Parts: sequence; C-alpha cells; structure tokens
Amino acid sequence: MPGTRLSMRKVREVLRLKHALEKVKMNLKLLTSAQIRAGRALIRWTAEDLARETALSVATIRRAELSEDETSMTPASDLAVRRALEAAGVEFIDGNGRGPGVCLQEPKKQELQK
Repeated sequence: MPGTRLSMRKVREVLRLKHALEKVKMNLKLLTSAQIRAGRALIRWTAEDLARETALSVATIRRAELSEDETSMTPASDLAVRRALEAAGVEFIDGNGRGPGVCLQEPKKQELQK
C-alpha cells in the first residue's frame, strides 16, 4: 500500500531516537528508598502529598520507602517520583564514593531578587 512504507530517512531517525532513549535509561539510576524518604523530608511532604503529585497510590509510596535500598517500583513510577520531587526542589545525588543522597536545589537568581 502506498504511504505505509517508511523512508530510509525516517527509519534512521527512529533508530537514532531509540538509541538516544536507551542511553538516557542507562544513565538514569533508580532511586533508593532512603533517597525518597529524605527527599520528602527535605520539602516536608507526606506520603500522601507525594502520591497525589505522582498519581501513584500511597501504598506504592510506602512500599517503596520501606524496602531495603532498591525499591520495587517500575521505572515509570520511579521516574514519576523523581520528577515530582525535583519539581519541588529536591536534587538527587548519585553515589559519589559516599553513596546516593539528596539535597535542596539552590534558589535561582530570579527567586532571590523577589
């Protein structure tokens, strides 16, 4: 059928994007339960607050925080938690010889001038 075949240019573009996505997945480390607990504590969010911001259940958040080190969350849930906490000002630190951690992002210059 005409119109159903992909041009070689489009195929190359799809493969390039797929490769880029795989590189991002490899570079993004999953959060630890301690990072999630500490991130919530820094911004004074309850498990209910985080659940609401991520559209995950409170049970999922609590189960992730109770696990030893690595959580049992799916990569999509992990990413949702990461994005919600980062949007609220939490910065995740990968293991730098001392293990993974969290800190608060520095306020932007525009926020300081207000």
